[in-house]
Amino acid sequence: MTSTEERTLLVQTVRDLVTKHAGPEQVRAAMESESGYDRKLWTLLCEQVGVAALVVPEEFGGAGGELADAAAVVTELGRALVPSPLLGTTLTELALLTAETPDAETLEQLAAGALVGAAALDPDYVMHGDVADVVVGVADGTLSRWTEFTASAHPTMDLTRRLARVQPSATEALGADPGLAEVAAILLAAESVGAAARCLDLTVEYTKERVQFGRPIGSFQALKHRMADLYVKVQTAGAVVEEAVAGPSSTTAALAHVTATEAFRDVAAEAVQMHGGIAITWEHDIQLYFKRAHANAQLLGQPVEFLRGLEAEALGSPVTS
Repeated sequence: MTSTEERTLLVQTVRDLVTKHAGPEQVRAAMESESGYDRKLWTLLCEQVGVAALVVPEEFGGAGGELADAAAVVTELGRALVPSPLLGTTLTELALLTAETPDAETLEQLAAGALVGAAALDPDYVMHGDVADVVVGVADGTLSRWTEFTASAHPTMDLTRRLARVQPSATEALGADPGLAEVAAILLAAESVGAAARCLDLTVEYTKERVQFGRPIGSFQALKHRMADLYVKVQTAGAVVEEAVAGPSSTTAALAHVTATEAFRDVAAEAVQMHGGIAITWEHDIQLYFKRAHANAQLLGQPVEFLRGLEAEALGSPVTS
């Protein structure tokens, strides 16, 4: 079990590396690169911090950590919108571990960052699927490893996250699906919380500097109230995500996804309003957060779909489209 102190150190180490190697210029260079992420930074994160080894047991070359460790790192990377294959690799590792006899060699290479993993929750929108070495699929309550597949990247609104269409030509069964989509929703929600928090920080900083009518706009009472409301939303979303990480289930995952997604979208929308026209220019970072907020809301299904699932669960009836 990871202690609070160890997790705090983990987060701080990741933040230091991101601060040094993933500023706005580096993020733009990474998202425009052939791989869609910064390979050098990925190597540093894997070798110096072991981010890809967190959920892998020590017997397979991992750190033997918890989902909370992975969520903490994903949150931190989300703050800076770091293009990274971590989420897909983590889900791939969890899928491979469900096999009766896990592939130790592949898990060890994934944990070391030598291989990149991708989880095909939706074959048409697989995160970093075009650069993945190992792909797992989810269908009809079972997991499979796609031993042979074709992949092609396709244009997306959010250039900080590469998506690809992946089609298998040969697969092998891994076992029953323990809820990989739920873990994906929780980790994506954690990322959204990190991104929303940073987006709000940038907005607060800007309103302290932007002057209108002879005073910083952040001193206007109306904007103070709006930013205070956003702060509450982000903190609430963070608490809901923490609960989901501690006890993953279909219910907690849905709540985390909906709460974090809505908080992020609200923060990004207000950030655009408070920054004014500059926020939608290519050179400004806020437009990247705005696009990630809306992309996250669509990646695993729209929030309304999760809400319908929660409603059906509460009423004890099946979900209907």
